[in-house]
Amino acid sequence: MNAAQNFDCVIIGAGHNGLIAAAYLARAGKKVCLLERRSVIGGCSVTEELWPGYKISTASYVLSLVLPEIIQDLQLKQNGLKILPRNPSSFTPTRDGRHLLLGPDLAFNQQQIAKFSQRDAEAFPKYEALLEAVADQLEPLLSQAAPDLLPLPGSWRKQKLGKRIGDARTGWQLYRSMSKLGERIPEALELLTGAARPILERWFESDVLRATLATDAVIGAFASISAPGTAYVLLHHVMGTAGGARGVWGYVEGGMGQFAQSVWSVCEQLGVQLVRECEVARIETVDGRAVAVTDTAGTTYSAKVIASTVDANLTFNRFLSPEALPPEFLRAVGHIDYSSATMKINLALSELPDFRAIPGSSIAPHHHGTIHICDSIDWLERAYDDAKYGRPSTQPILEITLPSSLDRTLAPEGKHVMNMFVQYTPYQLASGKRWDDIKESFADRCVDLLVEFAPNMRGAIEHRQVLSPIDLERIYGLTGGNIFQGAMNFNQLFSMRPIPGWADHRTPVAGLYLCGAASHPGGGVIGACGRNAARAILSDRAC
Repeated sequence: MNAAQNFDCVIIGAGHNGLIAAAYLARAGKKVCLLERRSVIGGCSVTEELWPGYKISTASYVLSLVLPEIIQDLQLKQNGLKILPRNPSSFTPTRDGRHLLLGPDLAFNQQQIAKFSQRDAEAFPKYEALLEAVADQLEPLLSQAAPDLLPLPGSWRKQKLGKRIGDARTGWQLYRSMSKLGERIPEALELLTGAARPILERWFESDVLRATLATDAVIGAFASISAPGTAYVLLHHVMGTAGGARGVWGYVEGGMGQFAQSVWSVCEQLGVQLVRECEVARIETVDGRAVAVTDTAGTTYSAKVIASTVDANLTFNRFLSPEALPPEFLRAVGHIDYSSATMKINLALSELPDFRAIPGSSIAPHHHGTIHICDSIDWLERAYDDAKYGRPSTQPILEITLPSSLDRTLAPEGKHVMNMFVQYTPYQLASGKRWDDIKESFADRCVDLLVEFAPNMRGAIEHRQVLSPIDLERIYGLTGGNIFQGAMNFNQLFSMRPIPGWADHRTPVAGLYLCGAASHPGGGVIGACGRNAARAILSDRAC
């Protein structure tokens, strides 16, 4: 065993949450070390030059949710972060040759929607006002650790009086926030717990508008739009203003990896140490306290605090001995839902897609935003129907972005990059099939579907990378390929994330904290998990 130097805190994983936690801890004067399994930092927020001249955001691909206070506190814009707003932010071509564009301008949106339904055009501002009202009250809760509000047995965790008082104060804050919604409370509760489909069908009559909005309700989720809980995913995607306005997602100039690089620049200035290609083997404990991390090469990194950005399954079931954790805690961790049905396809293009709905091969506004290849709500429903039986969707849902339409640093002159996020592709396949055997043929199916709407794409693809759910697990350490480090179901959110009784980044092992998306507030490039965990560590005076 090789001995490394001692640190105040060792952080497992240099994804965006790990980097943010490191920056806040180092800013408080702590000696911090980041251990990263891969050669590149950023976790899922990474840019890689897969082919000469093409820079690809291989996993996450747009930014909006990151807390504005993180950008300000760490001066990320002064350290290389540039967010490119997208306007329009959404483009849905239809099979009958029409199209729907949406963006940050309400009058423009109403004009577009009126092409399909004047009634929907009039209802849309009221719908957006509801989502914004609920988001306004919930967003402050993202910037602090979730309270433990449930009356759990004392055998699960002994809570000090100070924590009980703090949790009660946060609970009261939530009560007051909800009270501000007044007569909207029933609708707000439905958004938090209900299904997306009945809500959208109640609000709107045009299928293309319903479908465009509904895709946000299932992105990253292995669930039907008729399933309870999908409405929250819809709401989750309209939080955040990093794209320039609420719900408007932006591209990061240089790719998503530049977001991670801007945080790392701050970390480097603060003296954070980074060890790349360092695969963690185990977390060492002594008398119920985490004291060190040992990698697969046998090097041990000692610290007063260990913070893990990887999911609860890896942290507790792989890195720790079962004897280090209470049996009831391990049982609850074993019940966490990691079901996933997403695939990522990254493409290098010789030219832009020329859509039947808006012909033209030059860069145009409709190329800027997210392109939805799914023009009806039944399309989404049937795509899920296949997946629930272990079959990839016969007609999948495609969410496509062309970041090179705004960021010319990503591709050679005249060329482009395309990110294609695909649903539904179940992690567990039926009939003994394996993703390694079928992923390329399924990617062909996705390209064929795109060609129906943009015929020139058949000959425009120069290179292709296909990441199945199995690949997402292998490369990024995402159990089950789940991009949120655990499903964003109601029973796995807020006071119940990752499990009830342990929603404040702390764990049964003294000195061990969770600071990734497995903790509140969950998945997406938010940064709150890392920031909140760092604040918990500092408030505990743990290091």
